[in-house]
Amino acid sequence: MEHYIVKGGNSLSGEVEIAGAKNAALAILAASIMTNETVTVENVPDVSDIRAILKTIEVIGGYVEKLDRHTFRINGSGISKDTPVDNEYVRKIRGSYYLIGSLLGKYKKADVALPGGCNIGLRPIDQHIKGFRALGASVRLASGRVAARADRLVGSHIYMDVVSVGATINIIMAAVMAEGNTTIENAAKEPHVVDLANFLNSMGARIKGAGTDVIRIKGVSTLHGTNYSIIPDQIEAGTFMFAAAATRGDVTIKNVIPKHLESITAKLLEIGCQIEESDDMVRVVATRRLSRTNVKTLPYPGFPTDMQPQITCVLGLCRGISIVTESIFENRFKYVDELTKMGANITVEGNTAIIDGVEQYTGAHLSSPDLRAGAALVIAALAADDYSEIFDIKFIERGYEDFPEKLRKIGAHIEKIDTDEDKRNSCYASDNSDLHIPNRDI
Repeated sequence: MEHYIVKGGNSLSGEVEIAGAKNAALAILAASIMTNETVTVENVPDVSDIRAILKTIEVIGGYVEKLDRHTFRINGSGISKDTPVDNEYVRKIRGSYYLIGSLLGKYKKADVALPGGCNIGLRPIDQHIKGFRALGASVRLASGRVAARADRLVGSHIYMDVVSVGATINIIMAAVMAEGNTTIENAAKEPHVVDLANFLNSMGARIKGAGTDVIRIKGVSTLHGTNYSIIPDQIEAGTFMFAAAATRGDVTIKNVIPKHLESITAKLLEIGCQIEESDDMVRVVATRRLSRTNVKTLPYPGFPTDMQPQITCVLGLCRGISIVTESIFENRFKYVDELTKMGANITVEGNTAIIDGVEQYTGAHLSSPDLRAGAALVIAALAADDYSEIFDIKFIERGYEDFPEKLRKIGAHIEKIDTDEDKRNSCYASDNSDLHIPNRDI
């Protein structure tokens, strides 16, 4: 079984390069099949979720050519409007539901299996369906599939009952080739919503207001090919920022958009980190034990729910009592039991975690419950005394490219292990220092 083995206690130091944004890439790759012309997408992260959606596009008849590790040429002209989207790849990832909006927008028909992804709470698609119906589509859910179709899509005024990134993205894709004008109110403002809109505009769409809570779309009859580069991943960047804080390190995170990181930067400053910024980098320095703060997750530009496990991990080592309130997903504290194994003093009451900071974590045998929680457990292991083993790393690899390699580059002692034999022969067992893997039941 693949897992990570980590020896903690080493301050991280150096530079790390951030990959393209996974959440933006999922939407943009789904939208790339909305034209019959060729689209080239750059800065695509090499993670399992992205590989799954690219494979899905191929399976349903699209052409996918890998130009290099992070650049793909895609042509959707071979996809039939009658092709159902239901395979082992599409059911693995949450972002596969973007194919509903892209196929409905292009063909006025979509039949897509309901998606998978991390179990962090209910993520209903009622706002997606509401938007599709407002544009004139009939939508039916049956046997784990969403079937949407329309004789024609007509622009409409759509008010989102709740702020939903997924629904905003799906409705944008369905509306760009609808007849007339569409207005989406109470729209999500996340950077990857803006990136999708910029991508579609580069293909000839007419979208205004992305990044605000009112998006206006003038429908066009066709879209054309384009070359486009995906924005950097704010969540990967934030993860490394908190890794620097937890290990009292000094890390420069490159290829970022500091504006996208403002809510994360603000909390790091509050707890006592030093921050330096330039056009495309941010440096995080932590020279002492940090202090408490309170956090509430909110839609962008608020503090991201995808960064909640990472900041909770850091606050578990801070002086004083911190409170973290999760307002987006109701099942996002499953990792707390794992942190408790490491000596964390955290009590969860409903959607709130009360954290009484401890001096240090200790190594433990850990299991990753989801993508971002898994990254947080790696951070905890890096800050802990002794060794930790982290299992179910398939969740982590859904959203982080070369995670162990990037961490090693800035001084972490971490390896990806395939078998017990690999573990016995790892660099830790042969290191000249006292980095010796103890015998333990795993």
